[in-house]
Amino acid sequence: MSSPLLFSSLVSDLSRARLHAEPLRWPATVPSDVGTAYAAALAVREERCAAGERAAGYKVGFTNRNLWPRYEVYAPIWGTVWQGGLTLIDAGAPNIGKVRLEGLCEPRIEPEIVFCLRFPPPPACTLAQLVDAIDWIAHGFEIVHTHFPGWKFTAAQAVADAGLHAHLLVGHPVKLTAGIAPDALVQALAGLRLRLYVDGELKEEGVGANVLDGPLQALLHFVEALRATPGAPPLLAGDLITTGSLTDAWPVQGGQIWHTDIQSPDPVAEDLEGLCLRFE
Repeated sequence: MSSPLLFSSLVSDLSRARLHAEPLRWPATVPSDVGTAYAAALAVREERCAAGERAAGYKVGFTNRNLWPRYEVYAPIWGTVWQGGLTLIDAGAPNIGKVRLEGLCEPRIEPEIVFCLRFPPPPACTLAQLVDAIDWIAHGFEIVHTHFPGWKFTAAQAVADAGLHAHLLVGHPVKLTAGIAPDALVQALAGLRLRLYVDGELKEEGVGANVLDGPLQALLHFVEALRATPGAPPLLAGDLITTGSLTDAWPVQGGQIWHTDIQSPDPVAEDLEGLCLRFE
Protein backbone atom coordinates (compact mmCIF):
# COMPACT_ATOMS: atom_id res chain seq x y z
CA MET A 1 0.00 0.00 0.00
CA SER A 2 1.25 3.50 -0.80
CA SER A 3 1.46 6.37 1.67
CA PRO A 4 -1.85 7.94 2.77
CA LEU A 5 -1.07 11.09 0.79
CA LEU A 6 -0.33 9.23 -2.44
CA PHE A 7 -3.37 7.00 -1.96
CA SER A 8 -5.59 10.03 -1.41
CA SER A 9 -4.22 11.54 -4.61
CA LEU A 10 -5.12 8.38 -6.54
CA VAL A 11 -8.68 8.44 -5.19
CA SER A 12 -8.98 12.10 -6.20
CA ASP A 13 -7.70 11.30 -9.69
CA LEU A 14 -10.26 8.50 -10.08
CA SER A 15 -13.11 10.79 -9.01
CA ARG A 16 -11.95 13.59 -11.31
CA ALA A 17 -11.74 11.27 -14.31
CA ARG A 18 -15.24 9.95 -13.63
CA LEU A 19 -16.86 13.34 -13.11
CA HIS A 20 -15.21 15.04 -16.09
CA ALA A 21 -14.77 12.09 -18.51
CA GLU A 22 -11.02 12.72 -18.59
CA PRO A 23 -8.21 10.29 -19.39
CA LEU A 24 -6.59 8.60 -16.42
CA ARG A 25 -2.99 7.61 -15.95
CA TRP A 26 -1.90 5.51 -13.00
CA PRO A 27 0.56 7.54 -10.85
CA ALA A 28 4.04 6.04 -11.03
CA THR A 29 4.39 6.61 -7.29
CA VAL A 30 1.40 4.39 -6.39
CA PRO A 31 1.72 0.57 -6.42
CA SER A 32 -0.29 -0.94 -9.27
CA ASP A 33 -1.62 -3.99 -7.46
CA VAL A 34 -5.14 -5.35 -7.17
CA GLY A 35 -5.28 -4.87 -3.39
CA THR A 36 -4.51 -1.15 -3.69
CA ALA A 37 -6.98 -0.91 -6.59
CA TYR A 38 -9.88 -2.36 -4.60
CA ALA A 39 -9.04 -0.10 -1.67
CA ALA A 40 -9.14 2.92 -4.00
CA ALA A 41 -12.39 1.80 -5.62
CA LEU A 42 -13.97 1.29 -2.21
CA ALA A 43 -12.79 4.74 -1.11
CA VAL A 44 -14.52 6.25 -4.17
CA ARG A 45 -17.61 4.19 -3.32
CA GLU A 46 -17.64 5.66 0.21
CA GLU A 47 -17.37 9.18 -1.19
CA ARG A 48 -20.29 8.59 -3.56
CA CYS A 49 -22.46 7.09 -0.81
CA ALA A 50 -21.62 10.02 1.47
CA ALA A 51 -22.75 12.36 -1.32
CA GLY A 52 -26.16 10.66 -1.38
CA GLU A 53 -25.76 8.13 -4.21
CA ARG A 54 -27.23 4.67 -3.69
CA ALA A 55 -25.59 1.42 -4.68
CA ALA A 56 -27.85 -1.02 -6.53
CA GLY A 57 -25.51 -4.00 -6.56
CA TYR A 58 -22.43 -5.18 -8.40
CA LYS A 59 -20.94 -6.01 -11.77
CA VAL A 60 -18.57 -8.90 -12.33
CA GLY A 61 -16.15 -8.41 -15.20
CA PHE A 62 -13.72 -10.56 -17.16
CA THR A 63 -15.60 -13.76 -16.46
CA ASN A 64 -15.44 -14.58 -20.18
CA ARG A 65 -12.13 -16.43 -20.50
CA ASN A 66 -12.17 -15.95 -24.29
CA LEU A 67 -11.42 -12.26 -23.70
CA TRP A 68 -8.55 -12.61 -21.26
CA PRO A 69 -5.71 -12.61 -23.84
CA ARG A 70 -7.23 -9.66 -25.72
CA TYR A 71 -7.33 -7.38 -22.68
CA GLU A 72 -4.45 -9.05 -20.81
CA VAL A 73 -6.62 -9.44 -17.72
CA TYR A 74 -6.61 -13.05 -16.60
CA ALA A 75 -9.05 -13.18 -13.69
CA PRO A 76 -12.51 -11.80 -12.89
CA ILE A 77 -12.93 -8.40 -11.23
CA TRP A 78 -15.92 -6.69 -9.63
CA GLY A 79 -17.26 -3.17 -9.14
CA THR A 80 -20.32 -1.29 -7.91
CA VAL A 81 -23.54 -0.71 -9.86
CA TRP A 82 -25.30 2.55 -8.94
CA GLN A 83 -28.99 3.39 -8.93
CA GLY A 84 -28.30 6.41 -11.17
CA GLY A 85 -26.80 4.18 -13.86
CA LEU A 86 -29.46 1.47 -13.61
CA THR A 87 -32.52 1.07 -15.81
CA LEU A 88 -35.13 -1.63 -15.22
CA ILE A 89 -37.15 -2.49 -18.33
CA ASP A 90 -40.58 -4.06 -17.90
CA ALA A 91 -41.74 -6.67 -20.41
CA GLY A 92 -44.56 -4.35 -21.41
CA ALA A 93 -42.03 -1.79 -22.71
CA PRO A 94 -41.42 -4.23 -24.58
CA ASN A 95 -37.87 -4.68 -23.34
CA ILE A 96 -36.65 -1.50 -25.05
CA GLY A 97 -34.34 0.99 -23.41
CA LYS A 98 -32.33 4.13 -24.17
CA VAL A 99 -28.88 5.15 -22.95
CA ARG A 100 -27.17 8.51 -23.37
CA LEU A 101 -23.47 8.24 -24.17
CA GLU A 102 -22.65 11.71 -22.90
CA GLY A 103 -19.94 11.59 -20.23
CA LEU A 104 -18.71 8.10 -21.19
CA CYS A 105 -15.22 7.29 -22.45
CA GLU A 106 -14.92 4.78 -25.30
CA PRO A 107 -18.18 2.97 -24.33
CA ARG A 108 -18.89 -0.63 -25.21
CA ILE A 109 -21.86 -2.97 -24.82
CA GLU A 110 -21.96 -6.37 -23.12
CA PRO A 111 -24.95 -8.78 -23.06
CA GLU A 112 -25.15 -10.47 -19.67
CA ILE A 113 -27.25 -12.45 -17.20
CA VAL A 114 -28.35 -10.58 -14.06
CA PHE A 115 -29.38 -11.99 -10.68
CA CYS A 116 -31.30 -10.36 -7.84
CA LEU A 117 -30.78 -11.65 -4.30
CA ARG A 118 -33.74 -12.58 -2.12
CA PHE A 119 -31.38 -12.65 0.85
CA PRO A 120 -27.58 -12.78 1.27
CA PRO A 121 -26.23 -16.30 0.68
CA PRO A 122 -24.42 -17.83 3.67
CA PRO A 123 -20.61 -17.80 3.87
CA ALA A 124 -18.86 -20.58 1.93
CA CYS A 125 -22.22 -21.41 0.36
CA THR A 126 -22.92 -24.32 -1.94
CA LEU A 127 -24.57 -23.90 -5.32
CA ALA A 128 -27.81 -25.14 -3.78
CA GLN A 129 -27.65 -22.49 -1.04
CA LEU A 130 -26.83 -19.86 -3.63
CA VAL A 131 -29.83 -20.77 -5.78
CA ASP A 132 -32.05 -20.61 -2.71
CA ALA A 133 -30.87 -17.02 -2.11
CA ILE A 134 -31.80 -15.82 -5.63
CA ASP A 135 -35.08 -13.98 -6.12
CA TRP A 136 -35.06 -13.58 -9.91
CA ILE A 137 -32.90 -13.65 -13.02
CA ALA A 138 -32.96 -11.47 -16.13
CA HIS A 139 -31.09 -10.67 -19.30
CA GLY A 140 -29.30 -7.34 -19.26
CA PHE A 141 -26.92 -5.04 -21.11
CA GLU A 142 -23.97 -3.62 -19.23
CA ILE A 143 -22.45 -0.50 -20.76
CA VAL A 144 -18.77 -0.39 -19.90
CA HIS A 145 -16.17 2.29 -20.49
CA THR A 146 -12.64 3.14 -19.47
CA HIS A 147 -10.71 6.27 -18.60
CA PHE A 148 -7.51 4.56 -19.77
CA PRO A 149 -7.13 5.49 -23.47
CA GLY A 150 -7.45 2.74 -26.05
CA TRP A 151 -8.72 0.18 -23.56
CA LYS A 152 -5.15 -0.40 -22.43
CA PHE A 153 -4.98 -1.15 -18.71
CA THR A 154 -3.84 -3.66 -16.13
CA ALA A 155 -6.21 -5.69 -13.98
CA ALA A 156 -5.54 -3.31 -11.10
CA GLN A 157 -6.29 -0.27 -13.23
CA ALA A 158 -9.57 -1.82 -14.41
CA VAL A 159 -10.58 -2.49 -10.80
CA ALA A 160 -9.76 1.05 -9.67
CA ASP A 161 -11.58 2.53 -12.67
CA ALA A 162 -14.93 1.48 -11.16
CA GLY A 163 -14.58 -2.00 -12.66
CA LEU A 164 -15.14 -0.26 -16.03
CA HIS A 165 -18.85 0.07 -15.20
CA ALA A 166 -21.07 2.82 -16.62
CA HIS A 167 -24.70 1.65 -16.95
CA LEU A 168 -26.78 -1.48 -16.46
CA LEU A 169 -29.99 -2.07 -18.39
CA VAL A 170 -32.01 -4.95 -16.92
CA GLY A 171 -34.82 -6.65 -18.79
CA HIS A 172 -37.92 -8.44 -17.59
CA PRO A 173 -37.21 -10.38 -14.36
CA VAL A 174 -37.99 -14.09 -14.26
CA LYS A 175 -38.88 -15.31 -10.77
CA LEU A 176 -37.25 -18.57 -9.77
CA THR A 177 -39.69 -21.37 -9.16
CA ALA A 178 -39.77 -22.58 -5.57
CA GLY A 179 -37.77 -25.76 -5.11
CA ILE A 180 -35.96 -25.49 -8.45
CA ALA A 181 -33.13 -28.02 -8.71
CA PRO A 182 -29.77 -26.19 -8.64
CA ASP A 183 -28.30 -28.52 -11.26
CA ALA A 184 -31.19 -27.74 -13.60
CA LEU A 185 -30.60 -23.99 -13.29
CA VAL A 186 -26.84 -24.40 -13.78
CA GLN A 187 -27.44 -26.41 -16.95
CA ALA A 188 -30.12 -24.08 -18.29
CA LEU A 189 -28.06 -20.91 -17.91
CA ALA A 190 -24.83 -22.48 -19.17
CA GLY A 191 -26.64 -23.81 -22.24
CA LEU A 192 -28.52 -20.69 -23.32
CA ARG A 193 -27.52 -19.17 -26.64
CA LEU A 194 -27.57 -15.46 -27.40
CA ARG A 195 -27.33 -13.51 -30.66
CA LEU A 196 -26.22 -9.87 -30.55
CA TYR A 197 -27.26 -7.51 -33.36
CA VAL A 198 -26.47 -3.89 -34.24
CA ASP A 199 -28.87 -2.06 -36.56
CA GLY A 200 -30.28 -5.42 -37.60
CA GLU A 201 -26.90 -6.98 -38.46
CA LEU A 202 -25.67 -10.00 -36.51
CA LYS A 203 -22.55 -8.99 -34.61
CA GLU A 204 -21.72 -12.06 -32.52
CA GLU A 205 -23.14 -15.17 -30.94
CA GLY A 206 -22.43 -16.23 -27.38
CA VAL A 207 -23.33 -18.96 -24.91
CA GLY A 208 -23.87 -18.93 -21.17
CA ALA A 209 -20.93 -21.28 -20.63
CA ASN A 210 -18.58 -18.49 -21.79
CA VAL A 211 -18.74 -16.88 -18.34
CA LEU A 212 -16.79 -19.15 -15.98
CA ASP A 213 -18.69 -22.17 -17.37
CA GLY A 214 -22.05 -20.54 -16.59
CA PRO A 215 -23.62 -17.42 -15.04
CA LEU A 216 -24.44 -19.23 -11.80
CA GLN A 217 -20.80 -20.29 -11.41
CA ALA A 218 -19.77 -16.68 -12.07
CA LEU A 219 -22.16 -15.52 -9.35
CA LEU A 220 -20.70 -18.01 -6.87
CA HIS A 221 -17.19 -16.82 -7.72
CA PHE A 222 -18.22 -13.22 -7.08
CA VAL A 223 -19.87 -13.97 -3.73
CA GLU A 224 -16.64 -15.56 -2.53
CA ALA A 225 -14.42 -12.85 -4.03
CA LEU A 226 -16.42 -10.01 -2.48
CA ARG A 227 -16.21 -11.52 0.97
CA ALA A 228 -12.47 -12.06 0.57
CA THR A 229 -11.86 -8.36 -0.22
CA PRO A 230 -10.84 -6.29 2.82
CA GLY A 231 -13.32 -3.50 3.51
CA ALA A 232 -15.91 -4.70 0.98
CA PRO A 233 -19.57 -4.09 1.90
CA PRO A 234 -21.83 -7.00 2.85
CA LEU A 235 -24.29 -8.42 0.38
CA LEU A 236 -27.88 -7.30 0.94
CA ALA A 237 -31.33 -8.50 0.00
CA GLY A 238 -32.29 -6.85 -3.30
CA ASP A 239 -28.71 -6.53 -4.56
CA LEU A 240 -28.36 -6.97 -8.33
CA ILE A 241 -25.32 -8.80 -9.70
CA THR A 242 -24.56 -8.89 -13.40
CA THR A 243 -22.20 -11.72 -14.21
CA GLY A 244 -20.15 -10.80 -17.28
CA SER A 245 -20.43 -10.68 -21.04
CA LEU A 246 -21.46 -13.69 -23.07
CA THR A 247 -19.78 -12.05 -26.11
CA ASP A 248 -16.95 -9.60 -26.66
CA ALA A 249 -17.45 -6.01 -25.50
CA TRP A 250 -18.37 -4.09 -28.67
CA PRO A 251 -17.82 -0.34 -29.24
CA VAL A 252 -21.05 1.67 -29.55
CA GLN A 253 -22.06 4.99 -31.10
CA GLY A 254 -24.97 7.36 -30.79
CA GLY A 255 -27.89 6.50 -33.06
CA GLN A 256 -27.21 2.77 -33.06
CA ILE A 257 -29.84 0.23 -32.06
CA TRP A 258 -28.59 -3.00 -30.50
CA HIS A 259 -30.76 -5.99 -29.76
CA THR A 260 -30.47 -9.60 -28.68
CA ASP A 261 -32.45 -12.76 -28.98
CA ILE A 262 -32.05 -15.64 -26.55
CA GLN A 263 -32.67 -19.33 -27.06
CA SER A 264 -32.48 -21.95 -24.33
CA PRO A 265 -32.68 -25.71 -24.80
CA ASP A 266 -33.99 -25.96 -21.23
CA PRO A 267 -37.48 -24.79 -20.14
CA VAL A 268 -35.98 -23.50 -16.89
CA ALA A 269 -34.59 -20.48 -18.81
CA GLU A 270 -37.10 -20.22 -21.64
CA ASP A 271 -38.76 -17.12 -20.13
CA LEU A 272 -35.62 -14.99 -20.48
CA GLU A 273 -36.28 -12.39 -23.17
CA GLY A 274 -34.09 -10.49 -25.57
CA LEU A 275 -33.46 -6.76 -25.16
CA CYS A 276 -33.41 -3.74 -27.46
CA LEU A 277 -31.32 -0.66 -26.71
CA ARG A 278 -30.93 2.66 -28.53
CA PHE A 279 -27.89 4.85 -27.91
CA GLU A 280 -28.29 8.61 -27.92
